[in-house]
Amino acid sequence: MKAFWNLVQAAHDPQFFLQRGVVKRNFEVPARAEVLLAGCRELGLEIVAPPPADRAALLAVHPADYLDFLRDGPAEWAAMDWQGPELVANIHPAPEMLANGARRSATVIGKLGWYTADTSCPVAAETWPAAQAAAAGALAAADEAAVGRHAYALARPPGHHAYPARAGGHCYLNNTALAAERLRTRGAARVGVLDLDAHHGNGTQGIFWTRDDVLFVSVHGDPNSYYPWYVGHPGERGAGAGAGWNLNLPLAQGTGDAGWLRAVGAGIGAIRRAGVDALVVSLGFDASIDEPLSFLAVSADGFARAGEAVRGLGVPVAVVQEGGYNLDVIGGLLVRFLGALGDGV
Repeated sequence: MKAFWNLVQAAHDPQFFLQRGVVKRNFEVPARAEVLLAGCRELGLEIVAPPPADRAALLAVHPADYLDFLRDGPAEWAAMDWQGPELVANIHPAPEMLANGARRSATVIGKLGWYTADTSCPVAAETWPAAQAAAAGALAAADEAAVGRHAYALARPPGHHAYPARAGGHCYLNNTALAAERLRTRGAARVGVLDLDAHHGNGTQGIFWTRDDVLFVSVHGDPNSYYPWYVGHPGERGAGAGAGWNLNLPLAQGTGDAGWLRAVGAGIGAIRRAGVDALVVSLGFDASIDEPLSFLAVSADGFARAGEAVRGLGVPVAVVQEGGYNLDVIGGLLVRFLGALGDGV
């Protein structure tokens, strides 16, 4: 199995994180990649730098104005007086503003609020190159899956909270959505997405909400009590052609292996019934019992059993890294999941 990684991803080093009114060090640190790479080496994976992601591939999911903001915003920000070291919004358009015809501002401050959902996605000059490289890894993993081989994208920054034109939750480009879209263009009639991150993949859900060629399944902490707070409920089933192509399986705080694996099994059952040709797994380790922002309580054995269950689908899998922030355990969890998944169909 190939693992895709580019060293430029390590330069993205976000600092700002606001939690319950307290500014803290951001959890999405470069050292996450170091321990995940160690896991790849333990498994004997071939670690490869992916080819660059061309703009056309990114435009398949994200509009041009948003891509341009991620690229050009830091320079506009730096040209202001008394600015902070990272772009962090101090206002976002409220629903009432949008209902009254709100428009994107021409200033970088207004653009920043328009293109971000929250304050947990600070943007710096290093963010755009790293996000592009993470997206390139996801696309390369999808290309491997398109020819029948499992692959792993060490996507950092992660992506599943990113909407087409809005960053959020440490995410800027939706790597998983890019991988799923790539599989469609490479010949997969139907693609499944299984999101195992502890947080609902709200961006991925939004991207495929009206689509009937990508089935999105998310197993996550109950959004009544956990980020992203507003979506991820069971009644969200898609709309238009996509009605019935979205499945949320929220879990109560403290849910351990038994309940989590039941939900994973239900999601895999839905994916099997949909008859997908390939699968993208949004692999987050923040469901771990050892997670610093713990909500669920999944063990290493639980992740291994989930890998076995995914293998049982018998379709090629592109695994795309999402969250997981305990540096002492995430490398071992990757070994357990990918080791159980195996090399290929």
